[in-house]
Amino acid sequence: MGKVTITEIARAAGVSVPTVSRVVNGRSDVAPQTRARVEDLLREHGYRRRPTAPGDRAALLDLVFNDLDSPWAVEIIRGVEEVAHAAGMGTVVSAIHDRAGSARQWMKNLRARASDGVILVTSVLEPGLHEELHRLGVPLVVVDPAGSPTLDAPTVGATNWAGGMAATEHLLALGHRRIGFIAGPPRLLCSRARLDGYRAALEGAGIAVDDALIVQGDFYHASGFAGAEQLLALQEPPSALFASSDQMALGAIEALRRRGLRVPEELSVVGFDDLPEVRWSAPPLTTVRQPLTEMGKVAARTVLRLAKGEELDSPRVELATELVLRASTAPYAG
Repeated sequence: MGKVTITEIARAAGVSVPTVSRVVNGRSDVAPQTRARVEDLLREHGYRRRPTAPGDRAALLDLVFNDLDSPWAVEIIRGVEEVAHAAGMGTVVSAIHDRAGSARQWMKNLRARASDGVILVTSVLEPGLHEELHRLGVPLVVVDPAGSPTLDAPTVGATNWAGGMAATEHLLALGHRRIGFIAGPPRLLCSRARLDGYRAALEGAGIAVDDALIVQGDFYHASGFAGAEQLLALQEPPSALFASSDQMALGAIEALRRRGLRVPEELSVVGFDDLPEVRWSAPPLTTVRQPLTEMGKVAARTVLRLAKGEELDSPRVELATELVLRASTAPYAG
């Protein structure tokens, strides 16, 4: 019989390769029943441990974004880092962008450093790479998944539908009836849920959804600026704007300022995220707070539980959003 590998041991034990690696290296962060199962298999297959010095391999989590040019990403990183640091682990932060080959290069690097788990944020891995992660037994958690909600991985998000509905209901309660909506990337479930919440609030108030009031953005400032320009060019422009990210809301406010329109006296604006910067915008932004740092913490705790071979209570965690009232919204002036 040939030499058994830890990949084969992991497959036989029904756990990840990093979990077997931790048992082999004598680390304590493995559930007792999992450790016993792995140890039994190691003995049964005559696996011989290599002599290792303490600290030979760093314990690592991989945190992967599409892009890193957003304060939104910083809040997620903050949460993951806090949990990883408390667990004595390092965090490797990567951006895979949409450039050809960047995701494959990341996967090559991942194999070389033998990470204990991966947290994927609003990113899409091509099927072959997702299968490679599964083959390697590296635990995966997805924050704000794209595509189908039935991913073969646990997911972490926020109550985006409820947040979209709360923001729209706030503007309706102020007397606004023509409410423009600047949407996020349609490939993301969170974007679609915010739009659905907007639609549900209007329908609940007996107001027909006007598709001319819905414009497409990408979560960044420039698309918020362009979206506001498009809405203001309508024959009957809106009296309020709901942007499905704070950055787009700030871009919209800049478009209004350049037109000489005052916020909120002439047009109310609501965002989504509650990034630290919006408390100091002019005016301070009414927004829907999603607990970004806490989402990072939950994702990190989840991937660590998977790495230990523990069962999860649920494959999907949604944290509550909350409407935060500031100075960018006011009653409809007529």
